[in-house]
Amino acid sequence: MGSRMGDSMTFDECVATGHRDCQARNWWIQIPFFCGMSPQCKIPGSQWALDEAKRNLVEKYLVVGVTEQIPEFVAVLEAILPRFFRGASDHFRTGGQSHLRKTKKKVPPKPETVRKIKTMREWQMENELYQLAVAVFNEVKKRTIVAVDTDAMETRYVPREQRFFYEKIVGPP
Repeated sequence: MGSRMGDSMTFDECVATGHRDCQARNWWIQIPFFCGMSPQCKIPGSQWALDEAKRNLVEKYLVVGVTEQIPEFVAVLEAILPRFFRGASDHFRTGGQSHLRKTKKKVPPKPETVRKIKTMREWQMENELYQLAVAVFNEVKKRTIVAVDTDAMETRYVPREQRFFYEKIVGPP
C-alpha cells in the first residue's frame, strides 16, 4: 500500500484483513466534499449526504471533471473559460507528465477483492455520485468541445462553435 511508510501490504491483503486503511468509512471521500459543511455530510452511508452531494454537483459547479478524461476536462475549461485557460490544452499535451502520480508497484486487485468492495454501501454510494459526475461531464463535453483528427498519437479537442450569446439586460429605471 504505502511504500513511503515502509508498508508492503497489498491492496488485497488490506481488504481481506480489514486493515484500518481499507475499512468502509475510508471510502467516504467525494460525497462529503460535494455535500458541504453540514455535520450530516460526514456520516458514512448517509443517504441525505449523497442526495445533497448530487444536488450540489449539478447545481453549484460550473464543471466537474473525471480523472480518466483529464485532456477533455482541460479542453472544456479552455472552451468555457478562455480568458483563464487559453492555451491550457497545448500546455497540458506538451508540458510533460508531472500531473501524473507514479505508482512504484501497481498490482491489480483480485476479483474477490473487487466483489467485496462493491458490496460496501459507502462504495456503492460513492460510485453512484461518480457515475452522475461522469454523465454530467460527458453532457458538458458534448456541448462544448469536439475531437479533431490529427496525425499525432493523441486526440486533440477544440471548442465547438459558440451557439449562445449573452447580453446584459437592464430592467426599467
